[in-house]
Amino acid sequence: MKTYNVAVVGATGLVGSTFLKVLAEYNFPIKNLTLFASERSAGKEVMYDGKPYIVKALKEGCFEGIEIALFSAGGSVSEKWAPEAEKSGAVVIDNSSAWRMNPECALIVPEINVNDFDTARKIVANPNCSTIQSVLPLKPLNDIFGLKRVVYTTYQAVSGSGQKGRDDLQRTLNGEEPAFYPYNISKTCIPHIDVFTDNGYTKEEITMVNETRKILHLPNLPVSATCVRVPVANAHAVSVMVELEKPFTLEEVRNAFSSYPGIMVMDDVKNNVYPVSTVANGNDTVYVGRIRKDLSCENGLLFYAVSDNIRKGAAANAVQIAKKLIEENKI
Repeated sequence: MKTYNVAVVGATGLVGSTFLKVLAEYNFPIKNLTLFASERSAGKEVMYDGKPYIVKALKEGCFEGIEIALFSAGGSVSEKWAPEAEKSGAVVIDNSSAWRMNPECALIVPEINVNDFDTARKIVANPNCSTIQSVLPLKPLNDIFGLKRVVYTTYQAVSGSGQKGRDDLQRTLNGEEPAFYPYNISKTCIPHIDVFTDNGYTKEEITMVNETRKILHLPNLPVSATCVRVPVANAHAVSVMVELEKPFTLEEVRNAFSSYPGIMVMDDVKNNVYPVSTVANGNDTVYVGRIRKDLSCENGLLFYAVSDNIRKGAAANAVQIAKKLIEENKI
């Protein structure tokens, strides 16, 4: 088996450290591993697969010889250094928002649209965490019944804000005042993720709209979203309302979900079987349940999807992209 020179940028962060965990779990074919982080983290020792690695700072020429670069160090770092890695010949898979809506860069969920990758532009964008777990079940619905309209309501864990979010949940659980969120996240849900735009939607909500259209190749699909932060440590949930083009039965929908890669149906409400964060936490599956007809419109469907936002919503999706590109001889 061919092995690759792999770099992880942002290796000491929450997603970066999960990159390393997932690479080891997936037995990724690594020849040489190079870890990068900020200047203040340079020199730290990080363990990977039982071996110590010294974290380096980014500098001119640091990507020479790198074939795959996994980025999770924020948009400004990606904007500056992803093109440098690309110029050095690496395929870049970036977890920030910097390249997602760039028309030259593929925005990929590997089970859906890995063929969007074009070697002419080797920067691949990893979608928003909530988008990933939402579009995965939408894809088989679109293939079979056609999508007419989509409305999202998200219930996003504090880990979506990184370590600062996790710290604020613990801080407020301990009875201290919030230092990161505008309200005490241990006692309320906050309908505010990222900054508000002029139309009253947050950037997170607009992101879900735009990314759904791009990934599914449906530029005119009516999509709307409300994104809510909830007092859960990890694993996001999304309630999805879909208006389909064709009539359907619930059995057909369940079969469509269960036969699609990456999805597990949990839908036995009589026995309290439905997706919850504690089930999704720590793995790379998108769980779908609460499947029922929407009583408010013709061909309307409601379902609830839960997934680990740090793994499938970020690190694991990126590693899966890299594996898929290798399998298809695109790296």
